[in-house]
Amino acid sequence: MAGEAGGAALGRAADKLFSLSGLFAVRKPKGPTSAAVLNLLKERLLAEAGVQTNGKNRNQVLKIGHGGTLDSAATGVLVVGIGKGTKMLGTMLAGSKVLHPTKGEEVNLIQWQKYTAIGMLGKATDTLDATGKVTEEKPYDQVTKGDLENVLQKFTGDIMQVPPLYSALKKDGERLSTLMKRGEAVEAKPARPVRVYSLSLQQFQPPLFTLDVECGGGFYVRSLVNDIGKELSTCATVQELTRTKQGPFTLEEHALQEDKWTIDEIAQSLELCTALLLAVKHAIFSPELSSRVRLGASFLLEKKLKLSGKKLCFRPHDYEKDSSLSRNQTAEQQCLAKSTSLRKHEIPSPIIPTQESIPKRRV
Repeated sequence: MAGEAGGAALGRAADKLFSLSGLFAVRKPKGPTSAAVLNLLKERLLAEAGVQTNGKNRNQVLKIGHGGTLDSAATGVLVVGIGKGTKMLGTMLAGSKVLHPTKGEEVNLIQWQKYTAIGMLGKATDTLDATGKVTEEKPYDQVTKGDLENVLQKFTGDIMQVPPLYSALKKDGERLSTLMKRGEAVEAKPARPVRVYSLSLQQFQPPLFTLDVECGGGFYVRSLVNDIGKELSTCATVQELTRTKQGPFTLEEHALQEDKWTIDEIAQSLELCTALLLAVKHAIFSPELSSRVRLGASFLLEKKLKLSGKKLCFRPHDYEKDSSLSRNQTAEQQCLAKSTSLRKHEIPSPIIPTQESIPKRRV
């Protein structure tokens, strides 16, 4: 009897696992590659569901992908697609534009990223971060906070950047980092256009300095810090790197810690992230809404849901079920019809609502 009950429970867990579909975010730890993190995630989920694989067919049994490689030495948000969500990743990486809240221009949703980086003046390494061998040392005593702040202006906007030799970029089907580790001669890739939306100095305690970077896809913070060092007539390397945001997903609000890489936790995260993406989708395709969202407004509605007056974030599909509104109205029109009961509220992320402000699905 106990064995039958256990088997039934595993069967239900497997069914639930293979029904998961969509996008969510995990917190990548420092050390493993992004691919290794996905493999670990698959192993844990399949083991929890009682699904046995020989390793080779693990990818065929459970489809999982990520939306942007993080350096092995970096930590932070890693957007993951599961099930049909793997196809969504490709679509979003290729398009899905949103309006930038301060620049008034379109940016790619998933490739819009934020980083916090700690750099060190006076040392350069072959990997451009703390994991590499020191290749150069120069004095840095002459560098002031003002010098560094002035240099940052040169790296804001549309700039040209040479990618690091140790990177996921490929030559003849192999990663440059793999070729470098084998000791093969590798030529640097030519400089390519990248975009930096904002770049600010948060701390300056020589030789260390901390930067907040908001950028588009294909951008390397390691190259940025290296170039900053050269511009200051010294050298510099990244000591710590954290991706704090990728698309609508933030480190503090959406990225699952390693101890929450379970079927139930991911199912709940998928539900919340789906609501998040739907809110963004409606803001993208409604000119009236996107213009308001671009100004940093989140739409809040006091709902009578026995939540003690808790403020809930605008979710367009909620209003589609409101019997007091015309069934012929679109979600956006319904929302605007409710405008007298809506009010603006400044939130840290000007486009994307926070996870806490999005209610869980009502049963």
